[in-house]
Amino acid sequence: MAKEMGGRQSQLRQLVAQQAARMMAEDGVSDFGYAKKKAGRQLGIVDANCLPSNAEIEEEIRLFHEIYNSEDQPKALRQLREDALATMQIFNRFHPHLTGSVLDGTAGQYAETHIHLFADSAKDVEIFLLNQQIPYDSDEKSYRVRDKKSGEKKGGERMKVPTFTLEGPNGFIKLSVFEFDDIRFSTKHPSNGGSADRLDTESLKALLAI
Repeated sequence: MAKEMGGRQSQLRQLVAQQAARMMAEDGVSDFGYAKKKAGRQLGIVDANCLPSNAEIEEEIRLFHEIYNSEDQPKALRQLREDALATMQIFNRFHPHLTGSVLDGTAGQYAETHIHLFADSAKDVEIFLLNQQIPYDSDEKSYRVRDKKSGEKKGGERMKVPTFTLEGPNGFIKLSVFEFDDIRFSTKHPSNGGSADRLDTESLKALLAI
């Protein structure tokens, strides 16, 4: 009976993961938690034991692209990376770094691009946006980071940072503004809890040249 129940939960987890992956791959949804909860509601699944981990969803995103977008997704991904590079060059004074799905390769056609900026003050970035007459929406975003005081990599702490969202040519571009000293610390990857990858402008140029 327990084995049968475990098998049923595993099947439901996969169904939710596949539905969440479709939303993230096709609709530009970038938040794992939102995607899995919405997918669960759509499928009528409310048992927390039947909700997949972020890592399971990420794996389904990769499978989705392999099955349905094997021709179009690489082109769309390159376009998003080129858009990111153009944006990073504009904000070069704020030490931009690309991160998230556009960097790790799981981004769909309309995925939100995530760029981290490092500045003495978020106000400096906002003044730059105003001076350049770049429209934006402001908000804040919570990140899990390594504990900055102890250097502890496990667990760490949460920090909220200001964000500015721009409307790019192929999707939204979210600029998260960290204090300059935070460039020494990495945020945590939402699916596996490890340090999230990030590339500066020159490294992104090299990636695009491959």
